[in-house]
Amino acid sequence: MDSSAQQPSPDQPATERMARMGKPWQWLVLLTISALFAGALELAALPAALLIGPMLAAIIAGTNGATVRVPRLLFGSAQAIVGCLASISADIFPVFYQEWPLFLGVVIATVAASSLLGWLTSRWRILPGTTAVWGSSPGAATAMVLMAGAFGADQRLVAFMQYLRVIFVSMTAALVAKMWVDTSGIEITPIIWFPPIDAQAFAATSGIALVGGLAGKLCRLPSPFFLGTFIFGAVIHLGLGIEMQLPPWLLAVSYAMVGWSIGLNFTRPILRHATRALPQIIASIVALIAFCGGLAFLISHLLGIDPLTAYLATSPGGMDSVAIIAAAAQNVDISFVMALQSARFLIVLLVGPSVARLVARSIRD
Repeated sequence: MDSSAQQPSPDQPATERMARMGKPWQWLVLLTISALFAGALELAALPAALLIGPMLAAIIAGTNGATVRVPRLLFGSAQAIVGCLASISADIFPVFYQEWPLFLGVVIATVAASSLLGWLTSRWRILPGTTAVWGSSPGAATAMVLMAGAFGADQRLVAFMQYLRVIFVSMTAALVAKMWVDTSGIEITPIIWFPPIDAQAFAATSGIALVGGLAGKLCRLPSPFFLGTFIFGAVIHLGLGIEMQLPPWLLAVSYAMVGWSIGLNFTRPILRHATRALPQIIASIVALIAFCGGLAFLISHLLGIDPLTAYLATSPGGMDSVAIIAAAAQNVDISFVMALQSARFLIVLLVGPSVARLVARSIRD
């Protein structure tokens, strides 16, 4: 091996230490820091520690020049596994049928609030053009980043806003879950990382993840592996009653892949590019989280739903992150959470381009 590849370049900033390392060493550092963070968060009994720990480790690595990235196939596979985790059960449909006007109103209110924040950020020239509108869209982070470039927005800033919001929402939701759920007197069941494998259920899980991911790609869905598996898994589970098995070791690996993929996008150039607008971006994220918290309060009181379930359902973050947190917290109705998250996700994808064009036209006028 060429040892010169490991030597610091005279033009390389001292802050980008990880860029001097070979890729195997970068992965080792990332894995070590991830294990430390995840272990510390697990000891604190914080939900979604296996997602947030690797995410924080990846941010540190990315901002210190790490060049490694999660292979697209592994990231897609991880999204598919989380899609299996998030499949809807039949219990949610009676609630939808009875309260669909409220559900629709909550989704429209969230989209309207995020669009207003994006419009104000663009109108006040905090960020250029329609960048703030795409960056403020609640959910569908990867899809928003991809579509933003086609509509003339700065993809780097859109990615910064979207992924920063995912992190803020993930951390806030996890902390709320920790504070909201009374764990006093509850004996925590030890995690059995390698349980006996049910061959039929595990094969069904693998098949649903594979077929759902491929179907999502063929249908050109945004976030195809997650959304394709989510839809296909729900159809199979509801229509045929097929059970799936998701052993903890598989979920841990999938969570790490998702966390690394988000965190490694935070490079120093992106952070420098967004430094000027960082306070305003954070303020808009906090305002949107607070607004969605108010909607959660409304849903909880009108429908009599568990407050934490309502909060996670309205939380303006990525569906995969919210699914992980919902699954990790006790007594949360993950079907309700994912149903409302999915409705908002689809509406954002439908109205996002039109809203961006409308905002761009209003700014020019």
